Amino acid sequence: MVKLIMGLSGSGKTKTLLSLVQEAIATAQGDVVCIEKDKNLTYDVPYQARLIHTSEYGINSNELLSGFLLGLHAGNYDITHVFIDNFYKMLSDKSNEAVAKMLDSLAAFSEREHMNFTLFASADPETVSDEIRKYF
Repeated sequence: MVKLIMGLSGSGKTKTLLSLVQEAIATAQGDVVCIEKDKNLTYDVPYQARLIHTSEYGINSNELLSGFLLGLHAGNYDITHVFIDNFYKMLSDKSNEAVAKMLDSLAAFSEREHMNFTLFASADPETVSDEIRKYF
């Protein structure tokens, strides 16, 4: 499953993210990973979840982020939930076509490997295409 939660800045996405991470930790039968670009959530994400800062790995393009996410699974088959904060800030190509392609690829991987991806993006939901909107 891939779910995209999108809203303008100040709409409560971070609060939702933290709530969903805590819920996943309590109910998941596997490992929970939370990914963010910078170190904004360091003291907010519970220690039971693995917190990864992509800035430490030089992830700055769609391809690098996709490869990183697939590599997480290659290194740990027990991951059941991946939460990504500020998803759009990690992408080099934020066009509707590129984002839809990436989400479709993640959805296929998610289905095949039984991983759940929840992505958070600061953007106006009215500006995205239907190919992206299907992940809301």
